[in-house]
Amino acid sequence: MSDAPARILAFVPNWLGDTAMATPALRALARRFPDSPLTAVGRRSACALLHGLPWLHDTLSIPAQPGPLAMLALRKRISGATNTLAVVFPHSFRAALMARLTGARTRLGYDRNGRAWLFTHRVQPHREQGAIVPIYMTDEYLGLVKTIGCEDDGAGLELAADAETIAQLRPRLAGDGPLVAVAPGAAFGPSKRWPAERYAAVMDALHEEKGCRIVLLTGPGEEDTRDAVLAAVRHAPIIADEGKPTIDTLKATIALVDLLIGNDSGPRHVAIAFKKPVICIMGSTSPLYSTGPYEIGEVLRVDVDCGPCQKPVCATDFRCMTRIAPAAVLAAALRHLPAVRS
Repeated sequence: MSDAPARILAFVPNWLGDTAMATPALRALARRFPDSPLTAVGRRSACALLHGLPWLHDTLSIPAQPGPLAMLALRKRISGATNTLAVVFPHSFRAALMARLTGARTRLGYDRNGRAWLFTHRVQPHREQGAIVPIYMTDEYLGLVKTIGCEDDGAGLELAADAETIAQLRPRLAGDGPLVAVAPGAAFGPSKRWPAERYAAVMDALHEEKGCRIVLLTGPGEEDTRDAVLAAVRHAPIIADEGKPTIDTLKATIALVDLLIGNDSGPRHVAIAFKKPVICIMGSTSPLYSTGPYEIGEVLRVDVDCGPCQKPVCATDFRCMTRIAPAAVLAAALRHLPAVRS
């Protein structure tokens, strides 16, 4: 497009990891149209994750699954300037319909799920031999905005941690030895979660062998996972958020640690955005979606005949995860600790 829009509405992904992976595309939009205020529209958690980025003008939180009344309310809140560009990153029909209801003159999104008629600019998803195939989500999002002249700057994922929250956390995380964050949860479902007792074994070994301080990160709704780890571990970890997790605390904690160990979930991509090494334990999901060039560390996974299944709950014996031994995770963590402490 040749003319700069009066404003840009970016409908961001629902999952935290996907939102983090969308930041290079969002930044490309801001660079391409520096005089057009950029507003991210999405779930409250996604908006909180993006808060503080210097090139983002505003955020607008919406319900996770807005119904007709919520959609009409959204239209009243953000309609007005007709020369608006709406970019829809999620694949859902609902997100495309919300963009249409805003009255935005230009509406950009992937031609999926019967929603082509809702867009003025449609982009075909990546296909091989006619079938849609997964690609790294950051590349998918960049591919979308490239069609309107937005170029990747190569800087990778980007997030900002709140300075006041960091200052509050420093005393809780102070001490000797490497600081390792462990994130055993995954909102997608139990198929993504390596067993809690195995996380506990790795945490204890890092403490005993390297004097590591361990900070346990769990989000809302992950209390059972947190309690299972705490019941199995011998050396109590730090609970930096004091049992009241927030996105600000998550970002600030990861900004302060030396290494993150976790599943293929949101904290992994938050750590990538803060240029922290990650030991990612991957089970049911395809690495094609989430493994890119910006990650420091290792992805541990085993090939199994039933995977990657992309199912939130395992239908067999969880072999994709149980075949990853604590010793392998510990060895990977030890390989990356010296580099970050030198």
